[in-house]
Amino acid sequence: MAQTIRRFPTLTLNTDGRTHPRENTLVGLTVVLGLLAFSTSFVHSLHLLSSWTGLAGVVTGLWGQFISVTTAERFVLVIALAASAFGFGVGLAHGGLFG
Repeated sequence: MAQTIRRFPTLTLNTDGRTHPRENTLVGLTVVLGLLAFSTSFVHSLHLLSSWTGLAGVVTGLWGQFISVTTAERFVLVIALAASAFGFGVGLAHGGLFG
C-alpha cells in the first residue's frame, strides 16, 4: 500500500524539519527542573530544593525562550517556566534559598 494514514500526529519540537539540539536540551532541562520544583513545593521541609530548582528552571526557561526557534519549543517552555516559577515562589515563601 503506497499511501498510509497517520493516525496520531508526530509529537516533536522540531516542527520546521531541522534539528535543534541546544534548544531541545534547554526545553528538556526546564521541564525536569519545573516538575521537580513544582512537586517539591508542596512539602514544607523541601523548600531549599524547591526554591533552587525553581530558580534554575526559571533561568533555563528564560534562556530557552530567548533562543527558541519553533512554536512547539516555546509552548512547552512557557508551561515548564510557569511550573518553575510556582515552585520558586512557594519555596521562597516557605523559607527561601538559604534557609
